[in-house]
Amino acid sequence: MSTSAAQPLPTIGVVGAGLLGTGIAAQFARRGYPTRVVDTDPAAPERIRAQVASILDELAQWNALRADDRSNVAQHLSIHADLHSMAACELVIEAIPEKLELKRTLYAQLEPLLSRTAILASNTSGFPPDELARDLARPEQFLIAHFWNAPHTVPLVEVVGCAQTNENIIEQVMHWLTDIGNEPVRLGKAIAGFIGNRIQYAVLREALHIVAEGVATPQDVDKVVRATLGRRYPYAGPFEVADAGGLPTFLAVSTHLFPELADNRNLDNLLALLQEKVDQGQTGQRSGQGFYAWPEESLRTFAQRRKETLAKGK
Repeated sequence: MSTSAAQPLPTIGVVGAGLLGTGIAAQFARRGYPTRVVDTDPAAPERIRAQVASILDELAQWNALRADDRSNVAQHLSIHADLHSMAACELVIEAIPEKLELKRTLYAQLEPLLSRTAILASNTSGFPPDELARDLARPEQFLIAHFWNAPHTVPLVEVVGCAQTNENIIEQVMHWLTDIGNEPVRLGKAIAGFIGNRIQYAVLREALHIVAEGVATPQDVDKVVRATLGRRYPYAGPFEVADAGGLPTFLAVSTHLFPELADNRNLDNLLALLQEKVDQGQTGQRSGQGFYAWPEESLRTFAQRRKETLAKGK
């Protein structure tokens, strides 16, 4: 661990213990950070412990579980039902549902309980930091730290402050995130969807366009992505790929291909593909049908493929 043993580790708070909130808490606790999770659901303690156990078991299957991970979690992760438990925390991460007024209401209850030096972070995947921080008494202590699901498998954390955020706050949070094994990336300014989701949904938009134009089926599009981009992206991002392929080539292709790509001119047609599925109750794996049929055998195959792929990256 990069943090000096002579310096006590900060106490971390996580408010909201869904899958992502629990994953964030487990990531800090297994690296020895005192971590407190707040969830008012009476069934939360049992659910949280089961989810954390599943995370540790998954890491063990990949031979990625450190010798002290289980003991650290047992010693440092505590579950609470009252926001007052956050009073001693030096960093509190909000991980509640994506409803703006719900988040602002929580901040109004939470901020008076925190010390003046405590950092408040939101795990929002979409709301801009200035909008979230609008009513805060100490906006200089606020930022967004957007984890991806699940933090023990996808290390990225997108970090961006509001207009008043103290620079030292951002640097401190970036340090802690690096210390627990995640990979923080700081945005120069807030932008809808941050970085990862913008790229993810740009790919989805083009994939929907290809299907809508009758060029290929969803299954064939997925085969192409897994057999090409999926092979490259684990070791090289789009700018590295462009450099490796040669910028003159990428300029030439971009000049004639960019105008042909999906854009907002055919947005209604693309959204209609998703809307039709949703209207029919074909919502994906949970309903058993989406673009694919998801019988139990297919779910098991998908889960196994996911585990094997993620294990290679550990």
